[in-house]
Amino acid sequence: MAELKLLGLSYSPFSHRVEWALKIKGVKYEFIEEDLRNKSVLLLQSNPIYKKIPVLIHNGRCICESMVILEYIDEAFEGHSILPKDPYDRALARFWAKYVDNKAEALWESFFLKGEEQEKAKGEIYEMLKILDNELKDKKYFVGDKFGFADIVANGPALYLGILEEVSGVVLATSEKFPNFCVWRDEYCTQHKEYFPSRDELVIRYRTYIQPVDALK
Repeated sequence: MAELKLLGLSYSPFSHRVEWALKIKGVKYEFIEEDLRNKSVLLLQSNPIYKKIPVLIHNGRCICESMVILEYIDEAFEGHSILPKDPYDRALARFWAKYVDNKAEALWESFFLKGEEQEKAKGEIYEMLKILDNELKDKKYFVGDKFGFADIVANGPALYLGILEEVSGVVLATSEKFPNFCVWRDEYCTQHKEYFPSRDELVIRYRTYIQPVDALK
């Protein structure tokens, strides 16, 4: 039997992507919780370049970066395909996954930073939401009629954005401004909640990092 370990954080959207893919494939794995303030020797050895989670260790071989890991999982294990079979759809899925992934830093900065830097990050997220609102009109999935690669990568705006909004009291994605995105997000969270971390635990975790707006008054 293959030995499979995942180094990650239970509240990280990047770790969550990988866990989701493994669950879709029906693959058993050992989850090893990391402390990024005191990184383990195993993490430092497994990802010596970036020293970041997640890292998938498959039979002693290390794969780093969540999107790279997703593609590896799809190719290494049998079961439901994560990436589309059609070459064009596969390219499209990679495009949207990369677009959303590139906005991850701005998403966190919209809530964790202050002043001009925060406003700049918010502007970038508003632009992303505008684009997604247009792209996801009358669509359940990014590509075709099946949940897949781009949808997993989009767990940031689909799930974690809502968590950060709840914790901070700052709402970026309103149904008035982005109706199509909000409909898609509600469907996403309803249909796939079995794969999500505990929402209550995520809220508790992120409250330790973000001060609500009311507390600043």
